[in-house]
Amino acid sequence: MSIAHRATGVALYGGTLLIALWLIAAASGPAAYETAQAVAGSLLGRLVLFGYTFVLLHHMVGGVRHFVWDLGHGYSPQARMNLAKYSVVVSGGLTLLVWIVALTR
Repeated sequence: MSIAHRATGVALYGGTLLIALWLIAAASGPAAYETAQAVAGSLLGRLVLFGYTFVLLHHMVGGVRHFVWDLGHGYSPQARMNLAKYSVVVSGGLTLLVWIVALTR
């Protein structure tokens, strides 16, 4: 999970670049914005956005896991395994929840 936390941190840079490009397109005018929206709304664009959502939430949950360790808890082998398993389950569940809410609004 330590490597996954680092990898999600690196992936967040790519997602932040995509957000910056979207903002630049929005500031460039209606035609550029429509193009950016078309790309983001395509199947590939939605898959990338779904992945970015998971990466963002997984990195956040990994940060909470590290915070638990900073408080001096969760160092036993079983607790570490549980924290690792739950971090994947919680980040996946939160990702699905975000997308369900977003798609139903």
